[in-house]
Amino acid sequence: MALKYLLDTNILSDLVRHPQGSVADNIARVGEETICTSIIVASELRYGAVKSGSRRITERVRLILSAIEILPFDSPADREYAIIRNHLTRQGQPIGPNDMLIAAHALATGLTVVTANSREYNRVPGLNTENWLVS
Repeated sequence: MALKYLLDTNILSDLVRHPQGSVADNIARVGEETICTSIIVASELRYGAVKSGSRRITERVRLILSAIEILPFDSPADREYAIIRNHLTRQGQPIGPNDMLIAAHALATGLTVVTANSREYNRVPGLNTENWLVS
């Protein structure tokens, strides 16, 4: 089975806090082989773990990231980023810089972003999103 879902930072953070929660249930439903994340998300998670100063959180982040495919940020994601940023800037509705990179990564790889931040990501034309934290 091919990759289908790119998990955003808030989704993986929820998995760190609730290893048996709704994110884990959804991963079991879609299959572990269909999920991945971006190197940008992995960087945000590792930063959060370091910032927390908690060994327990740092270890959970390490375990989760060791069990999930982490995609490098490669071309054509850079071109998608330029298009997204130009569009959102012209619309006067920019989103966070890391969210733009994650959206570009998902568009370039044809993946659905799984996020609890649909409000921002839904501004990106052509980007598919799902929220696994709501019923």
